[in-house]
Amino acid sequence: MNRIYPLAALALILASCSHKKDNTATDAVPQIDVCKVITDSVTLYKEYPGTLYANRTANVYCRVDGYVSSPRYTAGDFVRQGEILFTVEAPDLKNAVDEAEAALATAISQNEYAEQHYLAVAKAYESQAVSKMEVAEALSSRDQSRASVSSARASLADARQRLGYCTITAPFSGHISINQRSGGSYVNGGADPVPLATIYDDAQVIAEFSIEDDSFMRMFENPNNRHLINYSAVPVLFSEKLPHSYTAVLDYMAPDINPSTGTMLLNGTIDNDYHELRAGMYCTIRMPYKVDPAAMLVRDASIATDQLGKYVYLVSDSDKVVYTPIKTGDLVADTMRLVTDGLKPGDRYVTSALLKVRDGMSINPILKN
Repeated sequence: MNRIYPLAALALILASCSHKKDNTATDAVPQIDVCKVITDSVTLYKEYPGTLYANRTANVYCRVDGYVSSPRYTAGDFVRQGEILFTVEAPDLKNAVDEAEAALATAISQNEYAEQHYLAVAKAYESQAVSKMEVAEALSSRDQSRASVSSARASLADARQRLGYCTITAPFSGHISINQRSGGSYVNGGADPVPLATIYDDAQVIAEFSIEDDSFMRMFENPNNRHLINYSAVPVLFSEKLPHSYTAVLDYMAPDINPSTGTMLLNGTIDNDYHELRAGMYCTIRMPYKVDPAAMLVRDASIATDQLGKYVYLVSDSDKVVYTPIKTGDLVADTMRLVTDGLKPGDRYVTSALLKVRDGMSINPILKN
């Protein structure tokens, strides 16, 4: 059965359909977050592999013959300067000190007698009671006794020094290696000192690395940039993230270029306040080489990659998405990426829903800071 609608009702239905089409068209234009390309002064870096070395290293030796005690430390411990590490049982050295002390006492006694005898003979000579020859003999005996005292003192000092080698102490504070001799073993250190352990002064560590000679020219001979670069806080990175961050003070530059490698050796000193760094660790030195006062930066998360390379989605003045290839540089402040080509300051680019947008698509851009 056919129905006949009044004209007013038909007009209302058509208006309703038209309104639904308009809403659908509006809903088809998505709201997308965008940001503007910003410019800022940025320090540019180049990374070099490096190795850490202790600020000072010393081998601990036994320099006498005797039985070495068990170490008074645990391998890897931090020991302090002057701390006793080993003792050596060497009875002969103790006996040598006793003998040297006795010899010195005898020499002092003989010298006292010789001094008194000379004074007495010299006084007797004034009254012509003795001859001049007797005075000369008394003087010679006194001088010999004085020399004997000096020799005895030197022998005692040498004996005490050798006995002192029986107590082996840390020459400076640092971490100590494993003992190279078992406790109670006999060593012949008198003729050829025997190594027992190694101490590493790692309160500061040295980062050693090399740069190519053309980098040297670029980094250090550019007067327009050098005064802007802080070489007293060069970032140092490690393969595994450590609980603390570290920087090095660049304090040594080799005076020559290695002709076989074409590189120059550099050293940086790192404060190891938390004792997290060890000699032999590998690191990465981020050497600053240039300051760009107007670098273009975009959010790193907004950059995508395809078979042609890096790209971003720009937003045109008509709010359409534009696929834009770019060239990138360093990561800045962990979240921003340096762009060296493809953009200009103030360009708007898509920062969210990258998988939902496509080249030529119309969007409703929402500008974010």
